[in-house]
Parts: sequence; structure tokens; C-alpha cells
Amino acid sequence: MSSDDGAQPDPATIAARVAAFDAAHRREVDPAALEPVRGRDGDLRPPRRAAVAVVVLDDPDRGPGVLLTRRTSGLRDHPGQFALPGGSVDPGEDVVTASRRELDEELGLAVGPDAVVGLLDDYATRSGFVITPVVMTVAAPLDALAPSPDEVARVYHVTLAELDVEPIYLEIPESDRPVVQLPIVGHRVHAPTAAVMLQFREVALRDRPTRVDGLEQPVFAWR
Repeated sequence: MSSDDGAQPDPATIAARVAAFDAAHRREVDPAALEPVRGRDGDLRPPRRAAVAVVVLDDPDRGPGVLLTRRTSGLRDHPGQFALPGGSVDPGEDVVTASRRELDEELGLAVGPDAVVGLLDDYATRSGFVITPVVMTVAAPLDALAPSPDEVARVYHVTLAELDVEPIYLEIPESDRPVVQLPIVGHRVHAPTAAVMLQFREVALRDRPTRVDGLEQPVFAWR
């Protein structure tokens, strides 16, 4: 757990905590067991598997922090929203391979499988995806990143101290589950990104296995 003096765990401790959670507590969701969702064209389709990279980048000046992006306004899905690097799992891929590929495509950061330290819980989204968060630790400077201008409007390096904040919960009439927000990077980041980052905070920074599947997304993210 984070100490009372505000000290945060180092990447090796984070890796050990995530690996232990993956081995003993992680929950997997089978997309085939979920109800179909209605796409933008109005047709029903089964949920699809996706993966996001939760990258603990240890920058020599800022120390370790999690990479967060803001999507460009021109993207078809969730334009302008905060996101972790990631996307759909392609045929023949597993979630680890997909997350590494998406990280390279979006931020120009190529990492090997040895950077992966474990997985967090699958999170089913209202927009028809089952997201697997793949946690990685990487020692590299921030200026080594080369964000894709087609996908990424801005990259944030959220230090562990900045991430170690209390979430905000809101009630909405459309759901009996609370909407979760994380007050970071000068904004309120919503689920699913906020839910994934909150579970990472609980597991990696506080050494506390915590579920987030009961946390809701805002209505604007349901499509």
C-alpha cells in the first residue's frame, strides 16, 4: 500500500502486485456469454474482444507514470475522449499481442512480451466491447514516444501520485450503477478508462484487489 508519507511503489513492486492479482484474482468475461449490442447501423452484433495497454513508463525526469491519451476529434469511435492505448483484437491475436501492437501504432512505442507483467479484470462496455487491460512496465523517456496524429491528439504521463486520487461517483437515471470519474489531468476521466485506471490504482498502488465491473460509463460513451 502507498505509505503515509506519499511515497509510491517502484515499477518492480507494481509488477509483482499485478502479477499476483492476475494469478489469484483476475476475472475473465466471455463475449459470447453477453447480450448482443446494437451498432451504429442499428443491427445487433455480439460484443467484440479488445485490449488496452496500461503502460507504467519510467521516465528519467518524472519517474514512473501511466500513459493516457486523448483521442482525435476525427475518429469514428469515441472521438475526443480520454483513452488508454488499445483497440480491437484482430483474428489470430491474443490480448497481449493486440495491446502491444496498438501501443506501437498509437504511440510509436514498441515493446517485447517481457514488458508485460499481468492482466487486470475484463471490463464489458456499453458500446459492445470486452476490454482486457494489459499492464506493462517500460523504462524510457517521454520524448521517445511518437504519437500517431491520426489517432492521438495528446499524450499524458500521469504520475503515480497524480493517479492516487479518490474517484467521484455520480447517479444517472439511465442506470442503477454509479458512473465513475477520475479527477486527473485537469479533467474528469470517465469509464471505461476511469474504471481500468481505478482498478490499477487499487491493485498496483494500494495492493488491494478491487472489482470495478459494477461501475457505469456515462451515456455519451454507450455508443
